[in-house]
Amino acid sequence: MSIPNENAIAPLREGGVHTIEDLRGPAGRLEALLNPGRLLAEAPVSVLMCHPHPLLGGTLHNKVVYHAMKVFTDLGLPVLRFNFRGAGRSEGVHDHGQGEQDDARAAINWLAARYQRPVLAAGFSFGAHMVLRAGWDDPRVPALVSLGTPIAAAGRMYNYDFLQRCRKPFLSMSGAEDPISPRAEVEAALGPIPVAKRFEWIEGGDHFFLGHLPAMQSALRLWVEQTILSPEAQSMLAEAAAAGNTLVGS
Repeated sequence: MSIPNENAIAPLREGGVHTIEDLRGPAGRLEALLNPGRLLAEAPVSVLMCHPHPLLGGTLHNKVVYHAMKVFTDLGLPVLRFNFRGAGRSEGVHDHGQGEQDDARAAINWLAARYQRPVLAAGFSFGAHMVLRAGWDDPRVPALVSLGTPIAAAGRMYNYDFLQRCRKPFLSMSGAEDPISPRAEVEAALGPIPVAKRFEWIEGGDHFFLGHLPAMQSALRLWVEQTILSPEAQSMLAEAAAAGNTLVGS
């Protein structure tokens, strides 16, 4: 993973969206966009937001990904979105969830180098599973967000046994009518994990929160405010960063 060059690290103007040219994963360059948020000194974390399954049309421009990004940037946090290998203009070919984990790790590396602070790892559907895989044991990732937490989709079953060793707070949010993220199965898979987790179920929402994106945004915003931006949370972030540890949920 290459370190961003001097020009890439130069301060970016507040707001807007910027094309990132130097994000590379093991399979080559990854197409990426950065929404900078507020000035660097004001943001306690940066955010990675990953898209749904590329073979089913998922890209960094997905509507759920975009609306989640807006929540983070409205709170002043810089957000990186990228296309997994083989999607959009990203190099490489789809690797059925193996190489895509490495793509997510490359994006975490880029954000950590660019902003020199913790990285909140978030994703939607397939992208959620990728960031959970890539971020659960990374000391630079203090918390995790899983939107449309997938259990079964397109003939693939998603397993979460690896999270039994996770000690980070995380949010799992899905539509209450989401067939890919059935409530009973999600809570059975994630419920035993001994961390400060929160389940949110958007009433009437399907997998894409169709007609319920504002409700998704409101719930996401509240969780970020409480878990990342509150004075107590920021104190824990600072202590964890100083100790080189992850933020541990109670």
